[in-house]
Amino acid sequence: MSSIQTEIERRRTFAIISHPDAGKTTITEKFLWYGGVVREAGHVKAKSNKKFAMSDWMKIEQQRGISVTSSAISFPFRDCHINLLDTPGHQDFCEDTFRALTAVDSALVMIDSTKGVEAQTIKLMNVCRMRNTPIIIFMNKLDLDGRDAIELMDEVEKVLGIKPVPMSLPIGNGKLFQGVYSLIDNTVHFFNRDEAKQSIAKVSGLDDPKLDEWFEAKYLAELRERAELVQGAMESFDRDRYLKGEIGPLYFGSAIRNFGVKQLLDSIVEIAPSPVARLADERLVQATEPNFTGFVFKIQANTDPKHRDRIAYIRICSGKFERGNKALHCKTGKPVRLAAPTQFMANNKTVIDVAYAGDIFGVHDPGTFAIGDTLSESESLRFQGIPDFAPEHFVKVWLTDPMKSKQMTQGLRQLSEEGATQLFYPLSSPAPILGVVGELQFDVIKFRLEEEYLAKCRFEPVNVAVVRWITGTAKEIEKFKEEHSQDVARDKRDGLAYLCPNAFRLATVQKNYPNLQFLEVSERYGAN
Repeated sequence: MSSIQTEIERRRTFAIISHPDAGKTTITEKFLWYGGVVREAGHVKAKSNKKFAMSDWMKIEQQRGISVTSSAISFPFRDCHINLLDTPGHQDFCEDTFRALTAVDSALVMIDSTKGVEAQTIKLMNVCRMRNTPIIIFMNKLDLDGRDAIELMDEVEKVLGIKPVPMSLPIGNGKLFQGVYSLIDNTVHFFNRDEAKQSIAKVSGLDDPKLDEWFEAKYLAELRERAELVQGAMESFDRDRYLKGEIGPLYFGSAIRNFGVKQLLDSIVEIAPSPVARLADERLVQATEPNFTGFVFKIQANTDPKHRDRIAYIRICSGKFERGNKALHCKTGKPVRLAAPTQFMANNKTVIDVAYAGDIFGVHDPGTFAIGDTLSESESLRFQGIPDFAPEHFVKVWLTDPMKSKQMTQGLRQLSEEGATQLFYPLSSPAPILGVVGELQFDVIKFRLEEEYLAKCRFEPVNVAVVRWITGTAKEIEKFKEEHSQDVARDKRDGLAYLCPNAFRLATVQKNYPNLQFLEVSERYGAN
């Protein structure tokens, strides 16, 4: 086996997804602690002493205690190199999560055991299902009074459409939670709220008399009843079916108490896939091919506001990348030198000399890259695009200080290019229009415009209900523009968009212009 193949097989690249407040950022910090890259994990809500989550590096994230952008983090664990994407859980920032899921080979789904499967988890699972992404499930917050374990597993299967395969079962629950029994190796993991390190004991099986010495008869009876039901009615773990996204191994624990987290991370190392093949328009690209290929899945401006930097995040799809290498920017056909590649621990950057398929790294972007761009060492390729979805909320932007026009223009352009918002320039008005999936995004955009670009502005409601991108013949498009000039705009890539005031009007124009297409999705790449 070549050294490139060996390094690629060591990679595990996955995202953590869930509904808000299910524990994603907390478990990310525990993973980093096990990887030895932090000495102490910050508590997400411990704002009084200024200890914030390491992956929540933006000022607004620290103020609100939520993640609003994906964080790409690399760390070692055992003999593997882990690439982890901590994604926003809030539905208003789901587009960033959709993009992140295109860059991973598997996903960890966090579920709050006190609430069960929630709305945002369902949406994100639908995205995973589209790509048959392998899933591992962690049932979190067992130290809080929650729902029955069997009921939760049944809900996972019915609502998320994936068959859970429990790898452990809880003993007790909430204030009476005593630990978990591992069905993998017949070990008991004892839970103690007062001890940072939990103890583990090996037993011969569920009938081992030691269990009767350690646990009350009531909780032991529940455990044995659950185990009998699970082993009789549920499927056993099959890695091939897991890799196809048909079943999901399930673990129980408490991220905040660091209970069950190492067992979970061990499982990711042992069963999660190393980098998989990626489909380009031209062919299937194998991860172990020697030549470097990759694509831009995220652009982040102002990770260091003092330097107004802009970072393009690249997922390597094949081969080996070395610092300073040149690659073909397939959209423009021009070579680019990828100097000073960096990997991330939150906003702390480390320059790397070499990276392999599965790795995620960032490069300084002077405005060359866009989300979805393909880079290739030896041939022109185009990996499947990352779409813009039609936004649902719209505002018009007015600058309050005319002297800051340049700053606002730059800010709006950069924020739209990194995917924080969609930007439209009406043909009939000088004021740009912002479109977002969730209204909370407006708060973040306004905050960032004023904090990072010093451009104070006000947002004004605008009579737009839906947006559709228009394609067709030049003659038909010109006729449409003349008749509907008040509702037509250009997007940031100069595409033509119809900003429609209501669904009835949209249905009418579609009927009146049968030769035009009104698209809900705009691809983030152009022709090579």
